[in-house]
Amino acid sequence: MIAFDEQTAQRVIADFPILARPTSRGKRLVYLDSAATSQKPNAVIDALDTYYREYNANIHRGVYEIAARATDEFEAARAKVARFINAQPQEIIWTRNATEAINLVAYSWGAHNLHAGDVILTTEIEHHSNLVPWQVLAERTGATLRFIPVDGRGELILDDIDRLLEGVKLLAITHVSNTLGTITPLERILPKARAAGATILVDGAQGAPHLPVDVRALDVDFYAFSGHKMLAPTGIGVLYGKRALLEAMPPFLAGGDMIRKVGYERTSFNDLPWKFEAGTSNIADAIGFGVAVEYLEALGMDWVRAHERDLLSYAFERLAPLEARGLAIYGPKDPARSSGVISFNFADIHAHDMASILDTEGICIRAGHHCTMPLMDKMGWSATARASFYVYNTAADVDALVEGLEKAARVFKL
Repeated sequence: MIAFDEQTAQRVIADFPILARPTSRGKRLVYLDSAATSQKPNAVIDALDTYYREYNANIHRGVYEIAARATDEFEAARAKVARFINAQPQEIIWTRNATEAINLVAYSWGAHNLHAGDVILTTEIEHHSNLVPWQVLAERTGATLRFIPVDGRGELILDDIDRLLEGVKLLAITHVSNTLGTITPLERILPKARAAGATILVDGAQGAPHLPVDVRALDVDFYAFSGHKMLAPTGIGVLYGKRALLEAMPPFLAGGDMIRKVGYERTSFNDLPWKFEAGTSNIADAIGFGVAVEYLEALGMDWVRAHERDLLSYAFERLAPLEARGLAIYGPKDPARSSGVISFNFADIHAHDMASILDTEGICIRAGHHCTMPLMDKMGWSATARASFYVYNTAADVDALVEGLEKAARVFKL
């Protein structure tokens, strides 16, 4: 029997107002789509409301009271995010999301450091956001793409990793697969990549929300993640970069706030991190991001990880009887190697039909290719249904999912 920390879980649920409202059909909302976007606690919602009600002003230039407060809160949020991943504030670049963060590296570092014949190594489980930018860059520079393969269980095949790393200039790798929940064994791969002389970028969009992250211990050059998947508002993300690399990189976008001095003929650029933050920043959502990481720190990322492992263990146990009736679960079925995601199909029920049936019971899941079309093609899946857990989910949500699947089995006479 899984020993859930039910007391903490119930306290967490009470912090999320959306979970208290019934659906239009009068059902309890069972939100199992946090890999797409997480719900927001009252503390984050209140922070946004307070900013707009009490000190809405632009940052860095204004000397009046509310502008100074906005600047202080904005930069304090940067410091909070830096602390969360064991970085320095100057190494934290605000972006719109992880996708923009990866593109920043591709267009700034990549365009100036990759050349014809260079190799970019990535994996077969990447989200499009950590694949398409490198395809575009390879086409522009003449670099080539190489892939770490994935096996039928959704885990990377590392038998040939030393050969794959030969001549690699950039390793661009996910921390956690958004489709399969696979936790990439960075502790095995990154030291080998470092020894091979590769620059390392980790897509942490699914890593930072679910796992303790220490960029110093990982020794990554770049780490990208999004606020909205970890309780913060949409439209705000982060690129962490080692300071020496960021100092050497040219700006990605040009305009206001990223400048030191502008003349008609020449411009000098601002210090880090502002060199990469052109124009008016997403002030409110950055402040909300700072509050979100404080909330996660108060819970403790070790608690977050343990809670999700408990949920996965319980879910695999409850779903096991349905496998005899045609339920196929993809990805690692070991909670130690997976993070909060169960991707599945049930007999010949299309994933979108499954999502629609579950929706009638108030259960929110994702259905489709999950922005991993090459992986889907490799595995021979047209789509999968995906349930993803987070801090506000409990055993009752797993039970609701199982009951919903049993309803689908009755509807389709399985």
